[in-house]
Amino acid sequence: MSDTNDEEKKVPRLPADQDQEDADAGQGELINVSGHVQELDRHFDFLSIASLAICSDNAWGAGGASIVVSLYNGGGPGVLYGLLVSIFFYSTIAASLAELASALPSSANVYHWSSVTAGKYGKLVSFYAGWWNCLAWVFGAAVCSLASAEALIAMYSVYHPDYIPQRWQIFVAFVCVTWLDLSFILFGQRILARIATGMGATLLLLFLIVTLMCAIYPSTTGAGYASNAAVWSDFQNLTGWSNNGFVFIMGILNGAYAIGTPDGVCHMCEEIPNPRKNIPKGILVQMTTGSATAFFFYVALLYAVTDLEAVFNTSITALPLAAMFQQVTRSNAGTVGLLALFLLDQIINIPAAQMTAGRMLWTLARDDATPFSGWVRHVSPKWRNPFNAQLVCGVGVTILGAIYVANATAFAAFVGSFTIFTTWSYCAAILPHILSGRRYLKPGPFWMPPAVAYTVSGIACAYILVFNIIFMFPYVYPVDKATMNYACVMTGGCTILLTLWYLWKRSHGYEGPRVALNGHDDILTGVVGLSAKDEARLRSRSGVVGSQGCH
Repeated sequence: MSDTNDEEKKVPRLPADQDQEDADAGQGELINVSGHVQELDRHFDFLSIASLAICSDNAWGAGGASIVVSLYNGGGPGVLYGLLVSIFFYSTIAASLAELASALPSSANVYHWSSVTAGKYGKLVSFYAGWWNCLAWVFGAAVCSLASAEALIAMYSVYHPDYIPQRWQIFVAFVCVTWLDLSFILFGQRILARIATGMGATLLLLFLIVTLMCAIYPSTTGAGYASNAAVWSDFQNLTGWSNNGFVFIMGILNGAYAIGTPDGVCHMCEEIPNPRKNIPKGILVQMTTGSATAFFFYVALLYAVTDLEAVFNTSITALPLAAMFQQVTRSNAGTVGLLALFLLDQIINIPAAQMTAGRMLWTLARDDATPFSGWVRHVSPKWRNPFNAQLVCGVGVTILGAIYVANATAFAAFVGSFTIFTTWSYCAAILPHILSGRRYLKPGPFWMPPAVAYTVSGIACAYILVFNIIFMFPYVYPVDKATMNYACVMTGGCTILLTLWYLWKRSHGYEGPRVALNGHDDILTGVVGLSAKDEARLRSRSGVVGSQGCH
């Protein structure tokens, strides 16, 4: 960076306000805050972003799909207190990410943030952060699709108790759901923002209906409710591990998966006006609605279930939640009705997860961090979205579905992998930020006081470093191949492959994120995401210098 001073004279200063930035865009040659040409249209206003935040979190539906994890690790108390612990820790993560998003709003979020906060190690740290986050959302999208497929099969199983579902049948349903939603994302970009508000409102309406049915139905059937002790204090350890404290911590995975998506809206930074203010607000909406809906749904459901043994021993093996709904309604029709509402919730949720994965892959491709990056980073002029990146993520989700056919424990492994990968990527940006004294970023509208920031971010990093180790332990003891926790294999294996890919890319000129921030200076370089010819043309017309970074 010996030519930094000369470069600063050549590069247009970035307006602090996104609306002013839009006004100065001229002929569409806008250099956005992440240092890239603004290729995506800003279709989304704050209301639609808040709605997408609700969709990407969908805590009550996500938690319902994986609730059996906590039931084995504590019963009702394990579910509720595990959720509350998760809410506390993820609130610290959310606040830390909101500060970063307010200072540097980029669709690449943790990928760009870590490249700046990690200083001279930014190229290496950001590579892992970006890929971990992308992989996490691919796993998350796979979980959503798998929950939808299992709900479909469970609806059939309710009326056919002797039916034993085959995993290939679930996979067929999985593929249908995945590509139905993916087609909507690929070809419906122009209407997506218009209906985004309705999608979020629909999810909240579904939550309200299902929760009220769980709360009211048992009083109409004469089945009654579970005792207060069963819901709040009778801890049940069905894992085989002897230490109840350790078992409880393992069960927190369910709560972590339910609300563990504070970065979801950050991936839409380049598609919303004034993201410095609106993205932190979106994160707040996501955390508050997710926490509230998950908690009240859990309470209503657990009071409606009077026999947990029946849930563990149900013949509806595709989705244990179906057995809980059976106890809520005491009728096949009522159970199928609740499952249909749950299925609708999951189908609405899938596009948010797939979009997040696609946006993350696109931002990696813009900086040549992916194979065939020139093709992957292409933004379709017809459909106005990162079409190819979204398509690749859809293929990745389908491959994960095929893994489920080979191993029945894959669902739990996907949940664990999502939680581990997301939090690893968060830590890669947050930890260097506090270790460097927060000196590499210019404060945005949301900037915590030093004492608060170091406390909050320190707690967030400590949680990530400790709990992710525990989330890799086997679910039950003793362990065999059927009960093994393969999340450690998936996360470790993917990280090893990423290391090999990084070493190859580094030897072939990989420079890292093409955004250079020096203390409180603005972006010095970076126009990527187009063809080499178009990129050179835009650099020339915008007066932006070469693409080398500071790492």
